[in-house]
Amino acid sequence: MSQHHLPPPWSKEEFEAKLRGKSSGYHIHHPFHVMMAEGKLTQKQLQGWVANRFYYQICIPIKDAAILSNCDDREIRREWIQRILDHDGYKIGGIEDPGGIEAWIRLGEAVGLTREAVTSLRHLAPAARFAVDAYVNFARRQPWQEAVASSLTELFAPHIHQQRIDTWPTQYPWVQAEGLHYFKQRLTQARRDVEHGLRFTLDYFSQTRAMQERVLEILQFKLDVLWALADAIMLDQCHIEIQGPKHG
Repeated sequence: MSQHHLPPPWSKEEFEAKLRGKSSGYHIHHPFHVMMAEGKLTQKQLQGWVANRFYYQICIPIKDAAILSNCDDREIRREWIQRILDHDGYKIGGIEDPGGIEAWIRLGEAVGLTREAVTSLRHLAPAARFAVDAYVNFARRQPWQEAVASSLTELFAPHIHQQRIDTWPTQYPWVQAEGLHYFKQRLTQARRDVEHGLRFTLDYFSQTRAMQERVLEILQFKLDVLWALADAIMLDQCHIEIQGPKHG
């Protein structure tokens, strides 16, 4: 098909609607997460989820650093760097924030794991590692604009965070309340991140229909990563309890 016969780009409103329409593939609909919301996970299974997802948490700032290393736009870098600070934490002058990774470790402690059990990664399922590594490698190797677009699963993240805040105190009353801090802080952070990432994506990728369709493919890839991660955790927890055999 010649360039003249390509369909025109969608309007930014249509494009955004198509991006948001991908929510049906978000992992909030995965059987494991449905079970979690309904209070059907055992303590061992919830611990296993926290332990496995920790690898995703520690790779988020690595992914974001890869985007920054490829990005030649100073204004984008100035905003994007906040994501690394959110997760790694920071010490600036007399101000210190332990960050989201530390909050996740405390979530692990709140569900009954030791800090060492979480940070050692000894409970990490191999398939979970592969899924997360696929995302980090995408951010390293693809153009930074595409890596920015891949972050747009955050469009759907506040809903899943709010769901945990709302359901865990009732469904899992044994989880210490302070463990929910990570989800509470991400409600604000994810919405801020989405505003930035979405604004850039709608502006940059609305030049042609082909570019817009490429973003839909990228967003589907990221949704597939999160779904595969949930698959890996569910399969792991169906067969191996958190105190059981270690992966060699």
